[in-house]
Amino acid sequence: MALSKDRQRPSNLRTISTASSLMGVEGVMTPLSEQSEREQLLETDIERLGGISRDSQYGSTSGRGIGHKTPQGRKKLKKRVQYYIPSLSWIPKYSASSIGGDMLAGLTIASMLIPQSISYASSLAKLSPVTGLFSASIPGIIYAFLGTSRHLNVAPEAALSLLLGQAVDDIRHDLDDPHSDKGNALGLAVATIITLQVGLLSFIFGFFRLGFLDVILSRALLRGFIAAMAVIILIEQLIPMFGLVPMERVLHPATTVEKLVFLIENMFTNGNLTTAVISFVALGSLILLRALKGCFKNYWFIYRIPEVLVVVVVSTILSAEFHWDEKGVDILGSIKVVTSGSFFQFPIRSSNMKYLRRTTSTAVVIAVVGYLDSMVAAKQAGSRFGYAISPNRELVALGAANIAGSLIPGTLPAFGSITRTRINGDVGGNTQMASLVCSVVILLAIFFLLPFLYYLPKCVLGSIITLVVFSLLQETPHDLIYYWRMSAWMDLLLVTLTFVLSIVWNVEVGIVVSLIISLLLVVRRSSKTRMAILGRIPGTDRWKPINENPEAEEDVSGALIVRIRESLDFANTAQLKERLRRLELYGVDKSHPSEDPRRNQAAVLVFHMADMDNCDAMSVLVFDHSIFTKSLQSRGVGIYITHLRAGPLKAFEKAGIIKLLGAEAFQDSVAEAVARIRPNQW
Repeated sequence: MALSKDRQRPSNLRTISTASSLMGVEGVMTPLSEQSEREQLLETDIERLGGISRDSQYGSTSGRGIGHKTPQGRKKLKKRVQYYIPSLSWIPKYSASSIGGDMLAGLTIASMLIPQSISYASSLAKLSPVTGLFSASIPGIIYAFLGTSRHLNVAPEAALSLLLGQAVDDIRHDLDDPHSDKGNALGLAVATIITLQVGLLSFIFGFFRLGFLDVILSRALLRGFIAAMAVIILIEQLIPMFGLVPMERVLHPATTVEKLVFLIENMFTNGNLTTAVISFVALGSLILLRALKGCFKNYWFIYRIPEVLVVVVVSTILSAEFHWDEKGVDILGSIKVVTSGSFFQFPIRSSNMKYLRRTTSTAVVIAVVGYLDSMVAAKQAGSRFGYAISPNRELVALGAANIAGSLIPGTLPAFGSITRTRINGDVGGNTQMASLVCSVVILLAIFFLLPFLYYLPKCVLGSIITLVVFSLLQETPHDLIYYWRMSAWMDLLLVTLTFVLSIVWNVEVGIVVSLIISLLLVVRRSSKTRMAILGRIPGTDRWKPINENPEAEEDVSGALIVRIRESLDFANTAQLKERLRRLELYGVDKSHPSEDPRRNQAAVLVFHMADMDNCDAMSVLVFDHSIFTKSLQSRGVGIYITHLRAGPLKAFEKAGIIKLLGAEAFQDSVAEAVARIRPNQW
């Protein structure tokens, strides 16, 4: 059988001459973007036919098999590679003018991260300080090549380090001596398998394009989580700040509540006075230096002073000079750089994998929360400096960074920080070269700086972490007041529930329960099909929702005209029959099911479906069996469907609904349907 002309030549194939690509049909110049779009359409059409490209008029051809050999094909391939490896875009274009800002930003962030990462590893994760330094360097290098943000700095975070530390503590409690060499090796194994799982989860989320995760969790849930983490961190750090660590190792308070009771009972009676004085003087100095930086932020040399590094250096010198260790003050001591035989080890080992099942829930929470924090920081920087962020590429980059980090035993999960990212931009960082500089400086510190921190008091590390608590709690009062003023009781409930469960039980329970409630609320809202009763605007043939337009009138006796205001799927059609019944009997006003109906049952039902772009098989089935056949036709109700789009029309035809109702039931407009209902009036 011979093909028709339409079948032989695709309808969307266009022939564009050199002149017509630049001039419109009336001789008007076509914008360059339109020209490019037309040329792209032409190339796409030709590729589908396997034919010759427009370049053939100059003697070159581009069949399917050699598409990438043309300049256009190579350019497309180059863009694809740059998309998946963003560093290939900015490294070749890197200019000497950016070196100064990136160097200064890298050194500034490194001066913050060195004491912070040591603090997070030793005080929160309960691991060797060197694991924190590796966590602040290796993942940052990988992210610098794969991340889409120019300013995001990837390193350990306080809340996530605490989550890992709690998992380590829970498993260590199974040992007779949690602080023995066996306990330390166990801690490295647990941290490694958690970091590996975090990396794999993040990478998989990005590979399957689940970057929309940052819009699923509500701000209220995150605010409750952050507030709970701040309180937990504060309680955890007050114990070493009062010198109660030796007693804690004897009594083993497990939960946050038990630790709070332990702290209240012993901080004034059994604490070390020297340790307490050093701790709070260090904390006061940090607060004072930060306040001075805020007052003199116009003076760049003051604003860029790393107050954390200043306190660490001064306290280490004073500790060595006055022999604080002889007065019962716990110091950092000697640190082995090689933590477990070698720097790099394949993380999938029997010694690590046996803790896989016990740590998966912690890894999931860390992966989700870490990604959310990173996206907030990255989007803020992107908005500030005018560039786009790809959520899916960020997930892949963060996943690869943590997978690389897990190659070093005990490395903590690493994600972006709002504070570090903002400072990175403030001090002149322009590209991820700043992160590379930062990582190199930290790697040098691992091998050359740690011996100089031998006398650093551990209580000072606790003071550094306590300072983070103020940043975590900074926005909580504002959000709570806002929810109260807006009468957002469900948001307040989520904040409270997440906070209380995280404190009383544990963080994972608080997050999971609140997440389930949030998802149930989303499902509940999405399961209610948005519908409206239409009335006619007097003197016209226009039909508007009666609850939005007071002048609209229901003037067709016995008829109910309903507009379905969204596409339909299996989720929002489950209650469609009941929603229609309530509209028919009670109207649009809220009413209790026990009340008597306020309206009579309709004799004719008209569906306005202009807003329904598509409908899945389940929603068509609901229409066919539950509404049309069993509900309306069984009562002898007349049915009309108007403004039906091509996609749903095809689905209705396949399901046999058109044959069931008859072709006359399908009208172009509500006015035409009403004209059939009362032909004498139209």
